[in-house]
Amino acid sequence: MFAGIKDGKWPFLAAFLLLVAGGALLGWMRQPRELRTDPPVAADLDRFRLMPNGISGAPPESYFAGGKVYESDAYNLSQGKRLYAWFSCQSCHGDGRGGAGPSFLDGWWFYGPEMVSIVASIRDGRPHGMPGFRERMTIEQIWQLAGYVQTIGAYSAKVAATGRNDDRHTRAAENRAPAKILFDEGPAGVHPDQGPSP
Repeated sequence: MFAGIKDGKWPFLAAFLLLVAGGALLGWMRQPRELRTDPPVAADLDRFRLMPNGISGAPPESYFAGGKVYESDAYNLSQGKRLYAWFSCQSCHGDGRGGAGPSFLDGWWFYGPEMVSIVASIRDGRPHGMPGFRERMTIEQIWQLAGYVQTIGAYSAKVAATGRNDDRHTRAAENRAPAKILFDEGPAGVHPDQGPSP
């Protein structure tokens, strides 16, 4: 069957196949994909606590127990990017530079750059035009979308990345901290009429 392969090449071929199989196993172990969150965990994701002013707060314990996957896992960030397109977020926020809605890249977040604030904004909506998506998305989808939105406006680069689009690139990739590349971080501290800077 393999008469064309000389006896001296079998150890190299076996080592190569073992290396490929080991790499595939390590890749799967590094980021296994859980395509459906357990119902108790999904219910717990909806139990975060906001501060009285609606800015920032505390995520549920299951968020930390899961390793903050919605902001550090390539699969969840890619799902968030897909949801960003599906729910036409770009019609208001563009590619992150803003439009009818606020920019994610200008260094100021009206309600803070923390995941809890972004989740609350998507789930419940905000005054002056941001609709709530509680009835149109699952809570896990809201967390995935929030992770992607946070990544768009990040000032520090992340290891996890979403897939790149085939269309023309108008800004740096999401995991390359596009906000830091495009804009200065702005003054330190809290802007008087907005949430904290990232």
